[in-house]
Amino acid sequence: MQDTPPSVPDFTSWPSFPFEGDLRVKQLDDPVPVEPPRKGEEDRECTACTAPDEAYIWVGERWRVRAMDRPTGLPMVLILESRSHLDLGDLPNLLAAELGVMTVRLERAIRSLDGVARVHVNRWGDGSAHLHLWFLARPYGRLQLRGTFLSLWDSILPPISEAQWRENLALVAAWLAEFGGRPLAEPPRIQWQAPSSLSAPPPGAENGAGAENGAGAENGAGAENGAGAEETIGVIEAAGEIAEPVDEEVPVDR
Repeated sequence: MQDTPPSVPDFTSWPSFPFEGDLRVKQLDDPVPVEPPRKGEEDRECTACTAPDEAYIWVGERWRVRAMDRPTGLPMVLILESRSHLDLGDLPNLLAAELGVMTVRLERAIRSLDGVARVHVNRWGDGSAHLHLWFLARPYGRLQLRGTFLSLWDSILPPISEAQWRENLALVAAWLAEFGGRPLAEPPRIQWQAPSSLSAPPPGAENGAGAENGAGAENGAGAENGAGAEETIGVIEAAGEIAEPVDEEVPVDR
């Protein structure tokens, strides 16, 4: 093994590479003799197996689809999981065939959303032994986001609005439900109340704060602009490569 790190590879000059400036390659660590168990291996609990159906946006007899726990930088980031505790290479023929059908179906559902040009499908599997495929939507017209680095850009882009995120989840869940299963994602509630006076805005209206606006109300109007909203959780930050329920006693920005 050479003592000095190799030179920076050519892809750092690609238009799609998210960073600029001086970069250097990390020194490669020595390989470990035995790889640590993933979640769901040996005595490690499987997060997917213990998650209730309510943690997902759509559930079926053999498959479930879940989202991150808050809006993402990309228009949509979803995870397709098998109900059975199996990894990709362990699937029997029936589930292997259904995986192809579910992959195509979910890709079409995400691509039907407004503002989506392409859907990247990824499988890493280094964090969990339970099969999970990532579906990442690339925004239409954002050519700089094409290709390999889309998952990195998801962590860099400001999160989309809470209302748009929930609407997208509901649309994907409804699309999948057309073929069976049960949709669990609901669109955001609409505030139907008319103002009590047309001469002056009600107190707090300037901040966009309304108790009827659902989860985005705490952030006010800033949630729609990405300013003042909670920091997004990206693909590469997701613990063990899979979205897990956040412990209410632990700050989400840990």
